[in-house]
Amino acid sequence: FYAKKAELRAQLDELSGKMNELQAKRDEIEKSVTGKREEGKQMRTQLNNMKQLIGFTSEKDIDKRIADIEFQLCTSTMALKDEKKLLAEIQALKRNRPKVNQVAQMESQLSSFDPGLSMKDQKAAINEEMAQYREAKKKVQEKMTELTTQRKDQVGDLGGIIEQREEVGKLIAGKIKERNELRDAFRQEEREYNAFLAEQRNARRAKAEEERAERQKEFELRRKQREVEKLDDEPYVAERTLVEQTIFFCKSLVQTKEEDKNEEKKEVSYNNKEGEEVLVNKKDRDEEFYFVPTKSKKTKSKSKGGAAPSGKSIKHNAETFQLFDKLKLDAPLTTDDVPALLEKLEAQLEEYKAKVKEWEEKREEMKKAIIDGLADLDSKVEESKEKAAEENKEEAA
Repeated sequence: FYAKKAELRAQLDELSGKMNELQAKRDEIEKSVTGKREEGKQMRTQLNNMKQLIGFTSEKDIDKRIADIEFQLCTSTMALKDEKKLLAEIQALKRNRPKVNQVAQMESQLSSFDPGLSMKDQKAAINEEMAQYREAKKKVQEKMTELTTQRKDQVGDLGGIIEQREEVGKLIAGKIKERNELRDAFRQEEREYNAFLAEQRNARRAKAEEERAERQKEFELRRKQREVEKLDDEPYVAERTLVEQTIFFCKSLVQTKEEDKNEEKKEVSYNNKEGEEVLVNKKDRDEEFYFVPTKSKKTKSKSKGGAAPSGKSIKHNAETFQLFDKLKLDAPLTTDDVPALLEKLEAQLEEYKAKVKEWEEKREEMKKAIIDGLADLDSKVEESKEKAAEENKEEAA
C-alpha cells in the first residue's frame, strides 16, 4: 500500500511540476501581451496629440496656408495686432512642418505594430497542454482515492486510533515544552553561576595583581639598596692586584742577587790550654799553595757565530702565560723584554688608578641618583596598579 501510494504521489508531483512550468510560461505571455497593449495605446495617444497640435496632414497643406497668410499680409490692410498674430502663425507652421514626416512615420509604425495577437497561438497551445496534464492528474487522483478506499476496507475505521494518536502527540508536545522550559531555566541559572564565578576570578586576579605590585615594589627597593651598597665597594681591585703582582714578578726577574753578604762576625773567646789549637773554618782560612798557578784551564765551550745575547732567557709555565693573556700582553721571553713590559704595566696601573679616582668623585652623585629613583618608585607602582585594574575591567566586559 505504502509503495503504491508513494508511486502515485510521485506521479502527482511530476504532473504538478509540469503544470507549474506551463503556468509560469502562460503568465509570462500574458504579461508580454499586456505590455504590448499598453505600448500600442501610448503610441496611438501620442500620434493623436501630434495631429491635433499640427492641424495638417501634409506639408503641401502647410505651405498653402503659409502662402495664403503672406498674400493676405501683402494685399490687405489690418491692425498691427492682427498682423502680429498672422506672423506668429507663420512661425508656428514653419516649426510644425518637419513634424509632419514624424506623424507619417508614427502612423506606419502603428500600422505594423503587433499588439500581442501572435502570442495567442502560444497561449492556446499552453492551455491545451495544461488541460492534458489536468486530465492525467485527475486520473492519478482517482487511483489514489481508490487505493485509499481499498486500504480502509481492509483495516477498517481508524478514526479512533487517529484521535488517540493526536492526543498522544499533544501530550508529547506538552512534555517537550515543559522540558524546554526547564532547560531554559537551568541555562539561565548556569549563566548566573558562571557570572558569579567570573566575578570571583576577577576579584582574585585584582588581589593577585595588587600583591604582585607590592612584591615588585619591595624587590625594586631591595635592588636599589643593593646598588647603593655596591657603590661602596672599590672597583678594579682584582685588575690592579693582578697588575701589581705582575710588576713584582717582572722586577724579580731582573733583580741582581747580592753575591757577597756582609755578616756580622761575633768574637768568640776560646779557653785553650797550653799546646792546644782551634782549627779555623775552611772558608775562613787563607789560601795556601805549594806553588803559584801559572796557567788557567781552558773553557770547553767556545762561542760560535758571533757574540751571544746579553739577556737571560725566562722560563714560563701555563699559569704565567694565562696571567699575561688576561692583561692582553705578551709574556717576556728574555730579561731584555722586561723593561718595556714594565712600562706597559705601569701605564695600565695608572689607568686603573685614574678610573678609581673618577669613581670616587662620582660615587656620591650616583648614590643620590639611585635614592631619587627610590623616591619615584611609589608613583610607578601606583601607575601599574591602575593599569592592571583597567585591564581587569576590559576582560570582565
